[in-house]
Amino acid sequence: MHVIYGGTFDPVHHGHLRLALEVSERLGNVPVNLVPCHIPPHRGETGATAAQRLRLLELAIAGEPCLQIDDRELRREGASYTADTLRQLRNELGADAPLVMVVGTDAFAGFDRWQEWQQIPGLAHIIVVRRPGTALDRESEPARLLAERGVESADALCGQASGRVLELDPPWLDISATGIRERIGGGQSPRYLVPDAVWAEIQRMGLYGACPVNNF
Repeated sequence: MHVIYGGTFDPVHHGHLRLALEVSERLGNVPVNLVPCHIPPHRGETGATAAQRLRLLELAIAGEPCLQIDDRELRREGASYTADTLRQLRNELGADAPLVMVVGTDAFAGFDRWQEWQQIPGLAHIIVVRRPGTALDRESEPARLLAERGVESADALCGQASGRVLELDPPWLDISATGIRERIGGGQSPRYLVPDAVWAEIQRMGLYGACPVNNF
């Protein structure tokens, strides 16, 4: 089974990392590949460059064998569309290998506005991680997709290559990258919201308005 968890990771924080580990454990400790996007299609410019975000990710997952980085979207020109990434992975993995993408409820609620969203279930399974305070509109296309393709167990994802939707409800750390950027820009410390190595590198590079110093 090949699992991807995409995002801007601007910056990566403990919420991202804990969620990825929870998914890995629920699937039997399979590696989860973090896929930083190059140009997010649904938001403005990132606060850090692609190279800087990748560096922060590398520091964040150092020493954790269940988390890996797939930088293919950073190496691809233009906006980062999930359908393109899944097609590329499907070509590499073959037709029969289970391929899984992870998304939060908030993002899945707008799934029918994604580029080529109708093609995605034919390329991969979808794990929807429930986020407190976010619910699907029962009349929406994402809710219909969940009703038609939903399964109760992670084991069901192993029996075929794609097409299933599994909801998970792991512990959720309510941390946002936006809030972290605002905190840093306001002169406050994000320590314990991000790994220490990440905060040290943010300061070293002077990202998000941080004072460029080498200590905490």
